[in-house]
Amino acid sequence: MKIKEQIKLGVCTALLLSTLAACSNEDASSGGAQSEKGVKITFYTVDQNNAFTEMVKAYQQVRPEVKIELLNAQAGTDYIQKYEALQASSNPPTAAMLEQQTVLKFKDALLDLEPEKAKYEALTLPGTIERNLFEGKFLGVPWTTQGYGLLYNKRVVEEAIGGTFDPASVKTRNDLEALFKKVEAAGKAPVMIHGSDWSLGSHYLSLAYGLQSKKVEDNRIFLEGLKKGSVDLSGNPQINGLLDTFDLLKKYNLRKNDPIVADFNKDTIDFAKGNAAFYFMGDWAWSVMDPVEGRDKEFGIMPVPINNNPDDYGNQEIPVLEPFLYTIDKTRSTPEQQQAAKQFFEWMVTSEQGQSAIISKMGLIMPYKDLKVKGANAISPSISNYVKEGKVINLGMFKFLPGDHYAKLGASMQKYLINKIDRKGFIKEMESYWKSQASN
Repeated sequence: MKIKEQIKLGVCTALLLSTLAACSNEDASSGGAQSEKGVKITFYTVDQNNAFTEMVKAYQQVRPEVKIELLNAQAGTDYIQKYEALQASSNPPTAAMLEQQTVLKFKDALLDLEPEKAKYEALTLPGTIERNLFEGKFLGVPWTTQGYGLLYNKRVVEEAIGGTFDPASVKTRNDLEALFKKVEAAGKAPVMIHGSDWSLGSHYLSLAYGLQSKKVEDNRIFLEGLKKGSVDLSGNPQINGLLDTFDLLKKYNLRKNDPIVADFNKDTIDFAKGNAAFYFMGDWAWSVMDPVEGRDKEFGIMPVPINNNPDDYGNQEIPVLEPFLYTIDKTRSTPEQQQAAKQFFEWMVTSEQGQSAIISKMGLIMPYKDLKVKGANAISPSISNYVKEGKVINLGMFKFLPGDHYAKLGASMQKYLINKIDRKGFIKEMESYWKSQASN
């Protein structure tokens, strides 16, 4: 969901990157320095499993004249605060891996990568670059994609239906409930809802904004209408459709007796072992699922149907976004450093060594066409297929969500989950929250 403290649609990435090293002890004052032997750049990132350290070492075998100094911070709010501090001290890194909200905040300090845009449009899957424009500007190179929806345990579902499961067969909410009933009749819990505020407020509720239109600008205008109080949410079909489906998920939830304990590890392990057929979550769950002893082997993902019209936007699409982008400073870096950073980025996303670090070592998905490496993440192929087929909900509006959105409205979703408020009460809280953002 972090200009202030937001866990990106992703808390996902924060979970994946949670074991990382603290800030480098190396001198961070050389963001604009030139080496005697060539060019020197600084790169601010979260070095998961030392993957970036290894990439830098490999790249410097290829380009020894380029010295790259890694500036590492831990994932989460700390990561953003330290970047903001570097900006405030007029000592920004040459290059940085930034989430979309932070790119938006510092857009005037970042290099416009328009000359690189056509190249990356050719390299990436359709729609990737369009999702990552900022007022029409290409300010960051996408390197990973995250997708979420209803993860499914193939064995559990197929035992319940007595045959091969095709996720495309579920096109409506009624289709989903019919499937849930079969799973329940087979003695298994149909679905699991992870009751944390980030999952409910950032992932589930954000669908309501992305589903308003396929165009990011239309969805931004919708958010502005919420701030002005000109949008009637009680009559909004997307909001009501999502809440109707949420009611269904609540009814068949494995955790319905204690729905907001929100133990991510326990929920994810239980799903991996087949204690629930479906799990509202994203591909980042694989980092917990993979090492589970005795887990099932085959998993996939499918959309969250929002109504009973199979052709409506959202019933056959999954939400995706690129949570972090590679960016380049334009305020302190020289043209030579900017060029060196561009070349390093391109090498990371197109070379076998770079792709191996991202896909195999980090376990992430890349939105690129020519992938030389196959990852072990069992959920990735399903997400990649939706992206390749263009069956995606464009969450490009995510960058416009306020920093406290997931916490405030996630808490409202939690109250709705435990029936502390009804739908009318939830919509009232949602409208009040957005009106409070009118001055932002």
